[in-house]
Amino acid sequence: MVSKRFVAKRLLLLVPVLFGVSTLVFAILHLSPGDPAVAIAGQRASQAFIEQVRSDLGLADPLWQQYVRFLGDVVTFDFGQSYQIQRGTPVSSILAQRLPITIELAVLGQIAGLVFGLPLGILSAVKQDTVTDHLTRIGALSGISIPIYWSGPLLILLFAQFLGLLPTSGRIGSEYFLEPITGLILVDTLLTWEFDAFVSAATHLLLPVVVLGIYQMALISRMMRSSMIEVLRQDYMRTARAKGQGAKITVMKHGLRNAFIPVITIVGIQFGTLLGGAVLTETVFEINGIGTLLVDAINRSDYPVVQATVLVFAVLYTLVNLVVDLTYSVLDPRIEQ
Repeated sequence: MVSKRFVAKRLLLLVPVLFGVSTLVFAILHLSPGDPAVAIAGQRASQAFIEQVRSDLGLADPLWQQYVRFLGDVVTFDFGQSYQIQRGTPVSSILAQRLPITIELAVLGQIAGLVFGLPLGILSAVKQDTVTDHLTRIGALSGISIPIYWSGPLLILLFAQFLGLLPTSGRIGSEYFLEPITGLILVDTLLTWEFDAFVSAATHLLLPVVVLGIYQMALISRMMRSSMIEVLRQDYMRTARAKGQGAKITVMKHGLRNAFIPVITIVGIQFGTLLGGAVLTETVFEINGIGTLLVDAINRSDYPVVQATVLVFAVLYTLVNLVVDLTYSVLDPRIEQ
């Protein structure tokens, strides 16, 4: 059981991290080229109107005042309004619509990586230096080496264009319309008992999830193999086998829990990679998540949306690392000490 003191300590450590990220985002956007006032007013606007917009947004204030105001807005989750993506719409509302899409994609990609990566890593370790091990290692190396912007179009050409088995883009068929409940399309279709819509959503998400899961599977299987091989060489594993315990029971009961600790680190770190990969995946498969929102906001110089999106990525990443720390303490209680 995780102690409350351990959880409180980890939560307190998140404060300076988020403060640093907020400061970095503010600094980068204010040092980057371009004038938000011009982006809002338009290139053909008069100088007087541009100055009026700059004054209304507080951009004419000293930098330290803008920074303090920005930190206050971050604490209250008030990111202002979009002036390019959805003009006049609160950024928080836009994020609430788009964020579940990316989270669903990232979580499914992570699940796919774990479901296939863990068994392959364990099998490769148990069958070390056999044909099975060599084939698994070759597959893992290939998966790590294939970039998303190449594997995505390749899978579209194979399964959508050539074989005609799967759709090429979107999250669900155009004939279905669902009022968002959770924002997670698979969950919403189940909550509304729309089985046909669920099948449509599953087939639409299959290729994007495979693209994200390939890299995760390869990395997790490699890490699991290395960790399991080290655990199999420990004395307590030999003792368990010497007492007559079967090989499968020894590996699953004694080996898996200890070998899984380093893998958790990779899973936590790679969640940030999944979010970054979601930017490319959403672009390739035309899924309107937070990844495509960030790209669109950068291209159109929508600074409030850019700031809020980057901060959301940072918060998600830190929260996942918090979960990883808590999982450590569950698997190995000595970590709390």
